[in-house]
Amino acid sequence: MLPFSVPTPLVQIVLGGVIGLSTSHRVDLDPELFLFLFLPPLLFLDGWRIPKDELFKDASTVVELALGLVLITVIGMGFLIHWMIPSMPLAVAFALAAVVSPTDPIAVSAIAARVPIPKRMMHILEGESLLNDASGLVCLRFAVAAALTGTFSASSAALNFLWVAGAGLVIGVVVTLVVTRAKAWVTKRWGEDTGSQILVSLLIPFGSYLLAEHVHASGILAAVSAGVTMTYAEISRQALAATRMRRNSVWDMIQFTLNGIIFVLLGEQLPGILAGARETVAVTGHTQAWWLAVYILVIVAGLATLRFAWVWASLKLTILRGARRGDGTKTPDWRLIAATSVAGVRGAITLAGVLTLPLALNDGSPFPARDLAIFLAAGVIIVSLVLATLVLPILLKGLAMPAEPARQAEEDSVRIEVAEAAIRAIERHQHALAETHGAADVYSDAGGQIMNLYRERIEGLSERQSGAPRASDNLAREFRLVGVKAERAALSQMLRGRRISSSIAQKLTRELDLSEARFSNAGASH
Repeated sequence: MLPFSVPTPLVQIVLGGVIGLSTSHRVDLDPELFLFLFLPPLLFLDGWRIPKDELFKDASTVVELALGLVLITVIGMGFLIHWMIPSMPLAVAFALAAVVSPTDPIAVSAIAARVPIPKRMMHILEGESLLNDASGLVCLRFAVAAALTGTFSASSAALNFLWVAGAGLVIGVVVTLVVTRAKAWVTKRWGEDTGSQILVSLLIPFGSYLLAEHVHASGILAAVSAGVTMTYAEISRQALAATRMRRNSVWDMIQFTLNGIIFVLLGEQLPGILAGARETVAVTGHTQAWWLAVYILVIVAGLATLRFAWVWASLKLTILRGARRGDGTKTPDWRLIAATSVAGVRGAITLAGVLTLPLALNDGSPFPARDLAIFLAAGVIIVSLVLATLVLPILLKGLAMPAEPARQAEEDSVRIEVAEAAIRAIERHQHALAETHGAADVYSDAGGQIMNLYRERIEGLSERQSGAPRASDNLAREFRLVGVKAERAALSQMLRGRRISSSIAQKLTRELDLSEARFSNAGASH
């Protein structure tokens, strides 16, 4: 057995290579269409699912990595690549540096399957990836514009960046709020249809992207902000449990499929790229193909060095700020810095970004060094994946992260509060039924059965629902659904008041969805 788990992206690249070798047909990718089809849904989903509280808790560290590190990477690696390969125009070198700056937490999760990444470190990597995807692709946009026009002005670029970023963020927020409000109005008037609800969620990232690009703003940032807004927009406009569960399944499939297609396409094109390696390396002024491997290793080493230096400096600043507040923060183990650096794996966003390089300049001539840029980016992805696969488990083994406050107490407190809300709701429903229909003993027995389950949960006597009523007991099921509804309302109120973390809210919401779907389906079958 291998001492490490093979990342899924590497398997997909190999599969694509097999497909490429077994057929003479090649997939011709339209850069604009590729960008539109793949990036908006992936970035939207990242923004939607990332734990918001953990992101805000480490906001300074995330911003330093996602914005500061990206800018330093684009500038530093851009000049290094141009110095190493003078035949690659500086604007194209900056474009290549921009696409290799974003990291991929999905690939890191696959790599660390055997040695789980500490939660706080993973939250930082997720937050960094969400923001540096956007910042790296915005830098790519400016670099490509400079390559197409042959001119670049720092002052005009700065002003343009404010519009591109600001308008993109605002458009994503506005589109999501308008669509979710309209969806809630339609649902309230005509009822909820699961299929249409899922379709609307799929269309939001594309609508945000297209509207932002129409006004020359960043469609990438619009998709990201739309995903982040989706979390908060749904707090007060809850979908049905069945809708949420099916929608999560659909989005899981889309995420896996799009990431898989991207890496399979890379593997499918690698034989053709390798076959033209002699022509590709000729662009650099050399004749031996092994020079391409040298360039890839130098770029990977440069990225790792910059990342290690930046992470070290960022942690030092965090420690200094903590010392001024009297937090007593200790200097972390060097392995933590090294692990955070190695975890900067390049993945789907890097590949998607480099494949969006234009095919031709404004005058119709071929885009300079495009095949070389794609080859180098693909090489960086593969080498960073292999390197992290071998090194990251070693660095993480036995690594002690700085102490974090326990979340179990908070989760227990939330469970008790929502259970108490459910008991109060069941009591009200019990009295209402008795007043309307009489036979108070029947309703008292059924309601008491369900309330006892909640009381046992509160008292810690039973954390499982093994004593849940049978589906044939319609009255008990009715009280159970009343309790679930009250739990959901109490949970939503706590989330709106920011009294609980979003990760705990998501966990409990999934449990309530399963309970509601179980008892609703049981009622529909009788």
